[in-house]
Amino acid sequence: MSNYPRFTLRIPRSMLNKLAYTAKFYGRTKNKEIEMMIRKYINDFERMYGTITSVEEDE
Repeated sequence: MSNYPRFTLRIPRSMLNKLAYTAKFYGRTKNKEIEMMIRKYINDFERMYGTITSVEEDE
């Protein structure tokens, strides 16, 4: 069992199918594919706007 927090994501079926396709293409699970996409998005954001140093939870 992972210590990572769980997060439910609702997306259109067509997008989920495309996610499954790209994940399979790269040999990843859908979960890892989403993780890679989020990591890339955050890296791109930090490259443009600077490192995110402090993050506070809303909940």
